[in-house]
Amino acid sequence: MNLIPIGQAADRLGLSPSALRSYDERGLVSPPERQAGRRMYGPEEFRRLAFIKIAQRLGLPLDTAAAVLDAPGPQWRQTVRQQIAELDQVIAQAQAAQTFLTHALNCPTNHPARECATKIATLDRLVDGTAVDQVVAEHT
Repeated sequence: MNLIPIGQAADRLGLSPSALRSYDERGLVSPPERQAGRRMYGPEEFRRLAFIKIAQRLGLPLDTAAAVLDAPGPQWRQTVRQQIAELDQVIAQAQAAQTFLTHALNCPTNHPARECATKIATLDRLVDGTAVDQVVAEHT
């Protein structure tokens, strides 16, 4: 692959030229040369940009992508471990929310928070001082 200018690189990757310039300014990708003042991208830069695009599509911070791309092994691995731990927390919360809403959806009453005995009992426990995390843990 020959070097291609920023506009074509952006089109190929489905990104805006301003995104590519921003990544360059952040040090995430550094085009090896310029022609007529335009950044030129080669295979290495395309791989880096593809990695960044995937990371962003998955909702990962640019700092995590930067660490994987450039930090020393122990450092990027620690960053990834921390990111995975954060994702585990998000997943657990989403699963608890899904369980909570599924119970409400499956309740045969019209208004689960007012008419469902199970939901009312749970809400009463919270009113009486039981921690939300404890109630959630019991129902997941």
